Amino acid sequence: MLLNKANLKNITPQDGLTIPREDIFSLPETVLQFGTGVLLRGLPDYFIDKANRAGVFNGRIVVVKSTASGNTDAFDKQQGLYSLCVKGMENGLAKEETIINSSISRVVSAMENWQAILDLAGDPRVKLIISNTTEVGITLVQDDIRMSPPISFPGKLLAFLYERFRSLGGKEETGLVIVPTELIIDNGKKLKAILLELAEMNKLGKEFSDWLSDHNHFCNSLVDRIVPGALSSEEQRITEEKFGYRDELMIMAETFRLWAIESAEQKVKDVLSFAGTDTGVVIAPSIEKFRELKLRLLNGTHTFTCGLAFLSGFTTVKQAMDDEALIAYVKDLMLEEIGPAMLSEAISEADIIPFTSSVIERFRNPFLEHQWIAITMQYSSKMKMRNLPLILAHYKKTSEVPEQMAKGFAAFLLFMRGSVKKPYPIKDDNSAYFSENWEKHGIEGISEAILSDTAFWGSNPGELPGFKEAVKDYLLAMDTEGVRTILGRKTRHKTIVA
Repeated sequence: MLLNKANLKNITPQDGLTIPREDIFSLPETVLQFGTGVLLRGLPDYFIDKANRAGVFNGRIVVVKSTASGNTDAFDKQQGLYSLCVKGMENGLAKEETIINSSISRVVSAMENWQAILDLAGDPRVKLIISNTTEVGITLVQDDIRMSPPISFPGKLLAFLYERFRSLGGKEETGLVIVPTELIIDNGKKLKAILLELAEMNKLGKEFSDWLSDHNHFCNSLVDRIVPGALSSEEQRITEEKFGYRDELMIMAETFRLWAIESAEQKVKDVLSFAGTDTGVVIAPSIEKFRELKLRLLNGTHTFTCGLAFLSGFTTVKQAMDDEALIAYVKDLMLEEIGPAMLSEAISEADIIPFTSSVIERFRNPFLEHQWIAITMQYSSKMKMRNLPLILAHYKKTSEVPEQMAKGFAAFLLFMRGSVKKPYPIKDDNSAYFSENWEKHGIEGISEAILSDTAFWGSNPGELPGFKEAVKDYLLAMDTEGVRTILGRKTRHKTIVA
C-alpha cells in the first residue's frame, strides 16, 4: 500500500507514528518553497507541518522543483505526503518517532509548468517564500525574467515577485516574507541585493524596485539539523513493515533542530506563526549568537576532535562517544576552553551550557553513522576559519596553555602527515603544503614551521605563550606512544614567554 491521501484511512494509528487529520488537506496554499531537498523537508517543512497539526499556521506549501534532473512523479503519486523518521538522543534517552508530513500541497516543475508558479503570485493568501538551492544558488547571473522559466533561482524569484507586483499592486500588504536557508552568512541580505541589481538589469522600473525593497522582508537565517536523507534499504523495509505502507520519499532527521531567523519586524513574526509551536524556531533581531554557538561549539569541536578520534582508531562519531577518554576530552574542550573563550556581552554561560549538552547528545546519536574521515575534509581550512579564532580568543583572556586545543592541533598536524603503513585519504586543498613542510622540517620542527607561518594563518599563532611547545610535546608523544594513549592524558604545560 503506497502512502497517499486515499490510503491514510487504511494506516493503523500506533505509538511512534503521527498521521495527519483530513482537514489539513483543505488548508490554503500560503508558502512558496524553492527546492525539494531533504534539508527543507526535514526542517522548515517539519515546523510548518507541526504548526498545522496544532491549528496555528494553517497553510500548505507549493514546492518549486527547479532542476532539470529527476521528476515530480513520487510527489505526485504520494500527493506530497512523506514520512519523516526522527531519531536521536533527547534528555539522555534514545527517541524515535515517525511523522507523516502533510505540509506540501503540490510540487511543480519550473521547467515543465512555469506558468502555474506565476499564477500563484496573484494569490494574496501567499505570504512566505523559503528556499534552499545550495550556496551557489544565491549568485547574480545575467538572467531574463521573461524567460519561461528564468535560468537562476534569483531570476525565478524576481519573476514571481514582479508578477505579484503586477497582479496585486505595489501596496505594503502585498509584500512577502522571504527566508532563504542557504548556508551562507547574511543569505537574506545578499539575496535582496542580487534581486535589486537583477531588477535594474531587466529594467523593471523604480516603482517596482521600491516595492521590492521597502515592502518585502528578506530575513537572514541559520539552519541546523542533520538530515541524512533516505534510510538504508534494511531500515526502510523494517519501517514500512512496521507501519504497513510503502513510501518512496521517506527520510530521516536527528532530533535536534534549529531555525534561527533574523528580524525585529512584527509582520515577520505574524507570518512565521509556526515559531510558537516549537522551541527550535527562533526569531531574533540578530542571529549572530546562534551562528557562533554552532560554528565554535559544534563545528569547532568536530574539527579539534576528528584527528584525535580517527587516529585513535574510531570510525564513527557514535563509536567514539562510547569511549570514556574521548568523551572526557570533548567535554573538557567545550566546557573548559571553547566555552570560556566565547564568553561575551552577547554570549553567556546560560547560552553555552545547554548548547554544549545538545552537542554531546548529537554526538551520541546511535542512529547516525557520521564518519570521522568525512569530517576531516578540508581539515586545514576548517582549523583556520573555525578554531584559530578560538585559540586567539582564549589567549586574550588568559595566558594559560589551552591543553585540549593544543592536543587537537597536534593530532591535526599528525593526520596531515599521512601514513605509509595504513594509508587514508587526505582531502584537503592544502595537502601539498603540509606534505612539503613535513618532508622539510620533520616531527621535531613541524610545529614551529606551521604555527609560525603568518602567510598561511593570517596571524602568528606560534607567538602564543607556550602553545607551539605544547603542540610539539603532544605531537612527539602521539608519534611514539600512540594517539589513543595520549587522548586521556592530563598535562599542564608551563606558559613560556619569549
